[in-house]
Amino acid sequence: MPTDLIDPTASIHKSSIIDSGVRIGARTKIWHWCHISSGAIIGDDCSLGQNTFVSGGAFIGSNVRIQNNVSVYDRVSIEDDVFVGPSVVFTNVLNPRASVNRKDEYMRTMIQKGATLGANCTIVCGVTIGNGAFIAAGAVITKSVKPFALMAGVPAKQMGWMSQYGHRIQLPLSGSGQWRCDNTGEVYILESNQLVLKRENSA
Repeated sequence: MPTDLIDPTASIHKSSIIDSGVRIGARTKIWHWCHISSGAIIGDDCSLGQNTFVSGGAFIGSNVRIQNNVSVYDRVSIEDDVFVGPSVVFTNVLNPRASVNRKDEYMRTMIQKGATLGANCTIVCGVTIGNGAFIAAGAVITKSVKPFALMAGVPAKQMGWMSQYGHRIQLPLSGSGQWRCDNTGEVYILESNQLVLKRENSA
């Protein structure tokens, strides 16, 4: 594989397969039995756990934590600071049939900055998971998710809001209100049923 596409500070276990034409950023760690396909882009300071597969049409930002047994397929984009729990499932076509080639129908899935995907959750293709959203373990996401939304169930429903620090925000699902994180001083304001982070480190 061309080493000019792989930062010299990246760490790749000898059991993993890295195809040619893969970009891997600084200090990223690729653990046992992973397969990274040609064309994939992986940013700095990432960790890809055992048995991770990354397709050539996938994008992974920086400081992303992917736990064991996850496949990141074509047209899945994962932004910075995302946590992907063990055995999370991504898809890229809505109506697969073994006898029908639907590669031209792959749908884009976007996981925005700072989101958390809990263990064994399923992300049905074509959705956007908003920044800072928190998907509970085992949830099935069939629709796009608001920033900072806490989602649980099958199919998933919004149960509340979560801060960037990972604590439950004491605000209703709709209406208006304001909440300050005791740990970071960040201020969240509920406006028109959308949660907005207004101020950081203001304690």
